Amino acid sequence: MTGTDRFAYLYAFDGMADWEYGFLAAELNTGRYFMERGARLEFKAASLGPGPVRTMGGLRLLPDILLDEVEASACSLLILPGGDSWLDPMHAPAIDKARAFLKEGIPVAAICGATLALAQAGMLDDRAHTSNDLGYLKAVCPGYRGEAHYSGEPALSDRGLITASGIAPVEFTRCLLESLGLAAAGTLDAWFGLYSSHEPKYYPQLMGSLENTAAQGGHHG
Repeated sequence: MTGTDRFAYLYAFDGMADWEYGFLAAELNTGRYFMERGARLEFKAASLGPGPVRTMGGLRLLPDILLDEVEASACSLLILPGGDSWLDPMHAPAIDKARAFLKEGIPVAAICGATLALAQAGMLDDRAHTSNDLGYLKAVCPGYRGEAHYSGEPALSDRGLITASGIAPVEFTRCLLESLGLAAAGTLDAWFGLYSSHEPKYYPQLMGSLENTAAQGGHHG
């Protein structure tokens, strides 16, 4: 997942929730806590059209590529951020791309509103998953049939599909890094402890975990 010709693609659209992919973007693009030295997943934005998009926070973002130009051979991860418009049919190309990539074995990470579109498309019917709330999911997605596989966990992964609640961007990031095997367990524990508890004691633990990984023959970057 760390080849120079493969990227992590963020599906970018007007109104996407800025905070939900922020932690993930920083850790993938820098690779600073990866086990493999010098490894990273360059972060790129893909959109339906060539023009700029406006995030929920009002930031103007100029995508790197059109979504329909993203090829499986160049993609290591597809990220679907939250937003209020996910049940609009305009997002169908993103859901189709996610379905195709999962069949190719390419991980897909969806958070908040993106999980609603996956549910409505039947993509959560046979996978363990989470979302913002089961009752809401059932109410707004009449095509959803995956209640038996729903979990109240803030984030989880099943067969390459990572789902998360919109209020869990830290858990979302940890779950993805763990499921993709990009960071050592001790590093992830310390990283999560630092950002979830705000306790400064976790920072030296985080730095120490990197030294331990290196000493044990790991390849932290």
